[in-house]
Amino acid sequence: MSYLPLKRLLFLSLWLLALPWLVRCTTTSPAAGAVESANPAPDQAGAAPVEETAPEGATPPPGYDSWAAIVAEARGQTVNWHMWGGQENINNWVTGYVADSLKDQYDITLNMVPQVDIVETVNKVLGEKEAGLETDGSIDLIWINGENFRTLRQADLLYGPFAQYLPNTVYVNWDDPSVNTDLGFPVDGYESPYGKAQFVMIYDSAKVAEPPATVDGLLEWIKANPGKFTYPAPPDFTGTAFMMHICYHVTGGHEQFLTDFDQNLFDTKFAACWQTLKDLEPSLWREGQTYPESHARQQDLFANSEVWFDMAYNPAEASSMVDAGKFPETTRTFVFDTGTIANTHYVAIPFNSPHKAGAMVVANFLLSPAAQLNKADVANWGDFPTIEVSRTASEWQTQFEALPRGAATLPNEVLAANRLPELQATWRIAAEKAWEENVLKK
Repeated sequence: MSYLPLKRLLFLSLWLLALPWLVRCTTTSPAAGAVESANPAPDQAGAAPVEETAPEGATPPPGYDSWAAIVAEARGQTVNWHMWGGQENINNWVTGYVADSLKDQYDITLNMVPQVDIVETVNKVLGEKEAGLETDGSIDLIWINGENFRTLRQADLLYGPFAQYLPNTVYVNWDDPSVNTDLGFPVDGYESPYGKAQFVMIYDSAKVAEPPATVDGLLEWIKANPGKFTYPAPPDFTGTAFMMHICYHVTGGHEQFLTDFDQNLFDTKFAACWQTLKDLEPSLWREGQTYPESHARQQDLFANSEVWFDMAYNPAEASSMVDAGKFPETTRTFVFDTGTIANTHYVAIPFNSPHKAGAMVVANFLLSPAAQLNKADVANWGDFPTIEVSRTASEWQTQFEALPRGAATLPNEVLAANRLPELQATWRIAAEKAWEENVLKK
């Protein structure tokens, strides 16, 4: 066995002690005007993050006095994340990249608990409250938005406020109404955004050379091509979104509904929507006798060429499905000339989560430039970033700009110019019930 000379050993020891300081001092500084990143540079995305701190002046969430204390408590915890589990590439991203990164960087074990409908999770939280389970609940984090968030928030069953204390919240534009309100309901720090969505229509350009750019045009196409179109049955989220586009159009525009729910206005105006959709049924797949029960089933019908149109809330989903070999190479997307509905999706923490610290660390990681970049890649998920990329360091901006979009993904400027707001959840819930009564059952 050989030994290092004493001088070399002493030098090596001093060098190792100085290494953390050297790394911090030689880190590339962010671009002018960008927020200083608390995350590794793009070529170090798998490395442990440098020290993170909460935004200056932010109030700590209940029960904590510093971000360092939250991270320390989170180490070794298992975070049970209830989320919609209906899409394979999303599931793989969570159980692969996200889970691996959290384990490597924070020693957190992420347990994804897939749900067919997140209402099941909402009901579970409500049930635990009724059973008196105040501190040791079974759920730590929920992928949530819309009426589900409203339900839990109004019942005071969410922990918070916590979102504005996350270090990576500095990348979020909280002045954006599509972020600080969730379907018209104030977020108030009780949920943290982690992605943005906008509805697009998907079609096979080998079968439909010129897709209809208007709602009227699509209705005419469906009647002229019987059996080649359908949509998921509400309350499937994607099916409800398609229904609402028809309702926006035939009722004279969505602007009149950007208020608290009005039953008289709803009954008067939405009657035209149910008549339009009922008249469409004979021209639908299986003559409208049945509808796909889920978004995933709709995807299967399109992949098998049983129908020639699909639809999605993720503008990059079609490209992801093409890359995965599930959709034909000729798949493309479009939006109506009057626009399509857009929104933000979030994560929230139940009031009785036993691992609130771990859940906050997960929420913070999901907002990191590294996670947002990885998620935006169509090879992984293709979900649109919820952070303002312009707020990140120049190295991150370059990486975002270099992401492949896929031939089926519309340019950002086209999507941004054609965004429509979601109505408050009360309108959507009423519409889903009315569709069942006036279209499905009649």
